[in-house]
Amino acid sequence: MAHLPKIIREKLNKGVVIPAHPLALNEVRKLDERRQRALTRYYLSAGAGGIAIGVHTTQFEIRDPRFGLFKPVLQITAETISEMEQTPGRYFVRIAGIAGRTPQAVAEAQFAAGQGYHAGLLSLGALQNAGVEDLVRHCKTVGEIIPLIGFYLQPAVGGRILPFEFWRSFLEIEAVVAIKIAPFNRYYTLDVLRAVAESGRAGEIALYTGNDDHIVGDLITPFRFTANGTAVTLRMVGGLLGHWAVWTRKAVELLDEIHTIVSANRRIPAELLTRAVQITDANAAFFDPQHNFKGTIAGIHEVLRRQGLLEGRWCLNPEEALSPGQMKEITRVYRAYPHLNDDAFVKEHLDEWLK
Repeated sequence: MAHLPKIIREKLNKGVVIPAHPLALNEVRKLDERRQRALTRYYLSAGAGGIAIGVHTTQFEIRDPRFGLFKPVLQITAETISEMEQTPGRYFVRIAGIAGRTPQAVAEAQFAAGQGYHAGLLSLGALQNAGVEDLVRHCKTVGEIIPLIGFYLQPAVGGRILPFEFWRSFLEIEAVVAIKIAPFNRYYTLDVLRAVAESGRAGEIALYTGNDDHIVGDLITPFRFTANGTAVTLRMVGGLLGHWAVWTRKAVELLDEIHTIVSANRRIPAELLTRAVQITDANAAFFDPQHNFKGTIAGIHEVLRRQGLLEGRWCLNPEEALSPGQMKEITRVYRAYPHLNDDAFVKEHLDEWLK
């Protein structure tokens, strides 16, 4: 079974910003390698502690044989991360999205491990009708190849409901090192956390929020449970988020601020709670919940386009575009919350990232 390098495990457990990396395309919907690399440079220059590529935000269609982009995109990202690690003392958590039924997931895990990725974010969306035992068997098989990050992906964008019983059994897999909790649902979020508390592995599993609608709330909350007669307190230490694929410099500052408050056991400032609502409002504009998240990826692309990081909003699926009224909403939150964007930081460094 593969293991995380000690320095990577320590970084993951401390808690970092991990953007879910988008896909850069040109106007004919072909890979724009220059801008793909520029995005990676942006995230790491902004202070992100890692990158997740080949995930929902990268577009699951990269696996379609018509496009054949899964391997090239992972390879380009790994190369660019290595370039950014040339500065002494810099190292980043490399996460590859792993999807599909077992044969596909195994092949993807083998390729990712061969490219130097530290862990696989394991999507179970392709196993919609599998029972708990089959799901766990699938996860164990992939975990023999690469360390696992569990993934509760919300059903609206391709995930499935994963009950408490699944998470409790999943946590018995030694290869599991972290969980991205992203069901966009308080009840399902608590299922995962309670399973971690009862597993006895609370001190070794890194918990990351993927609930883009509740980012600050997840990060500032001590989740307390009683497991086997003992009180257990859990915290989400970082975020692996599509939302953090935009305005990333501000996300890094936010997480640093929360870590400082938590470590000092300080009272949560009222201003931070207000900002939490503003962040959720901005997320609504980007992620398009009004249309069942149909415009999520295009919304992320639009913000990056406005900053000059992407040339356009193009997706591999031509029907994947902004929803009616979404452009207006993005403009609204830009004007309403100028303190949330990092446009000035991007403008200062864009030319060097596009080199």
